[in-house]
Amino acid sequence: QVQLVESGGGLVQPGGSLRLSCAAYGNIYSIYEMGWYRQAPGKQRELVADITDGYSTNYADSVKGRFTLSRDSAKNTLTLQMNSLKPEDTAVYYCRAHVTDNDYIVGDYWGQGTQVTVSS
Repeated sequence: QVQLVESGGGLVQPGGSLRLSCAAYGNIYSIYEMGWYRQAPGKQRELVADITDGYSTNYADSVKGRFTLSRDSAKNTLTLQMNSLKPEDTAVYYCRAHVTDNDYIVGDYWGQGTQVTVSS
């Protein structure tokens, strides 16, 4: 069993910053890829950014230059630094991890989601 625990959401004014953190716990052998997704009301869940175990990153065009994703593979943690936040960044943010467990079974796991609200 693998659990992803997220933290760091909240309310911030436009132009402000927030940092989201995600930690993976449990029966983990390795994590190939970790990422953040978001879902705004009435919209589909979309990729924000992800990172491989080789530290190759991929960002949505809408967040390039504003968000920075980092990973600590030794601790199985993921951090998303969000700067210059805009109202359109408002959404529930979800952490995802592509995990191989100690039985060599591969699966995708999701966190419970954390709300980010950008508003004056």
